Amino acid sequence: MYEFEIQNMTCGHCASTVEKAIKAADPEASAIIDLTARTATVETRNDPAAISAAIEKAGYPSSFKPL
Repeated sequence: MYEFEIQNMTCGHCASTVEKAIKAADPEASAIIDLTARTATVETRNDPAAISAAIEKAGYPSSFKPL
């Protein structure tokens, strides 16, 4: 499980876009998006760098750390 800090996520549409990007990178991922904290907690078996790259491709710079 990883926590991604997501920049520029400011509204519900942004959060939805981030969640879709995570699911596109790993359809089996479980994601909890926290708009207020600008984080996504993601349970994935994929490389977290690939998830971060998908989030960034959607327009939201991100960084991650294991939980």
